Amino acid sequence: MMDVPDAPLEVSLPFTGKWKVQNSPLRRVPSHGTHLLATTYAIDFVGVDDAGRSAPTVSWRTALGTEPPELFFAFGRPVLAPVSGQVVIVHDGEDDHEARRSQLALVPYMLGQQGRLRQGAGAIAGNYILIATADGGAVVGVMHLRSGSIRVGTGEHVDEGQHIGDCGNSGNSTQPHVHVQAMDGADPWTARGLPLVFRSFGEKPAHGRTFLPRENMLPQEASTVEAP
Repeated sequence: MMDVPDAPLEVSLPFTGKWKVQNSPLRRVPSHGTHLLATTYAIDFVGVDDAGRSAPTVSWRTALGTEPPELFFAFGRPVLAPVSGQVVIVHDGEDDHEARRSQLALVPYMLGQQGRLRQGAGAIAGNYILIATADGGAVVGVMHLRSGSIRVGTGEHVDEGQHIGDCGNSGNSTQPHVHVQAMDGADPWTARGLPLVFRSFGEKPAHGRTFLPRENMLPQEASTVEAP
């Protein structure tokens, strides 16, 4: 069994607005079904509107094919630094590909995951930023950023809440979303995933009607969160 810190790392939500939770570690660990690339405790957020929709419309392409990433509410939304610290790795240049809500389009895409993995971390994480915390105890990553949107460079200091890029659909992503993870090193091939919690946020449970205040915890699967 992996050794993990006694207390999870405290970070901020890397965005404003409303986002739906996917692959919460409260549902299962490892949250993405694997420890590979230090994703053990990673969590995903899909941008939604007030009605909980990830896109304003559905069409025949929703059921049978692919859709442009620009259709989705999350695409292009600002992504903020979840912690203060030094940028240790920036990866850009991965294309924002078509989104897939259709099961028919998802099956062949999922079958190609092993091939993408052989292409390197960028083919999985897309465009991403890794930030080392000030005490050097952890590295926090935000993944699947929009191509060309990254605003910071390697070695630069960033402040928590700083606009560092935009949400995209790069890498192993079926629709625009933000992937957040913490790890004990800057190399995702050798690092171990670390548990994290979010400092403060509002959470509306999957079948709830109102947002409830939360502090230093994780949101539940399929709930909707918003920054304070």
